[in-house]
Amino acid sequence: MSAATKKIQVGIVDDHSLLRKALAKLIGSFESYAVLFEGDNGKDLKNTISQNIIPDLVLLDVNMPDMDGYETVRWLHKNYPQIKVLALSMFSDENTIIRMLRLGAKGYILKNIEPEELKLALDSIMKKDFYLSEYISGKIISGLHKDLGNPEDPIVLNDKEKEFLRLVCSELSYKDIADKMFISPRTVDNYRNTLFEKLKVRTRVGLVMFAIKNSLVEF
Repeated sequence: MSAATKKIQVGIVDDHSLLRKALAKLIGSFESYAVLFEGDNGKDLKNTISQNIIPDLVLLDVNMPDMDGYETVRWLHKNYPQIKVLALSMFSDENTIIRMLRLGAKGYILKNIEPEELKLALDSIMKKDFYLSEYISGKIISGLHKDLGNPEDPIVLNDKEKEFLRLVCSELSYKDIADKMFISPRTVDNYRNTLFEKLKVRTRVGLVMFAIKNSLVEF
């Protein structure tokens, strides 16, 4: 990276000061990233953003006092949808994972992961707009399958929409997907926005979750 290249600005929001400081030091060691600020909870994040200090990505804990991860990611998704959120938690139950993803988080990682996976998650979210590890994908499948006892009216997708969904679950960016499908980036945007409306989801992760639930892709 050249000295003139702007680093990706990261905000860390976690009420455990020791962990937060360790994360800041680790992320600061990654070549493409810089820590813009740290906060104890969602209120700290809101106050920081109100001062026009706006990160590209927020590493967000779930269980925090005053304003927890659920409320914070909902607020971010509504007011600053351009800020990408990577949830970070000790909780590994499928309900917590699925709830954070449905509220707008681009990915979910556990606090016991290795540093290499944190770097992979950050890179994946910045490049692909989502990150799901094999473990988290398994948890999502488990949680979504519990919903199958109350079948909904089937959603009919055409072949192109199914192909787009399968590619959304891959390592490809939206631009790469356009090249792969031999269509323009604008057409890819149209597929994405149509499926957002049809499937009642708001993020790429939501599209991935639908594809997993309906066996359009396997992890």
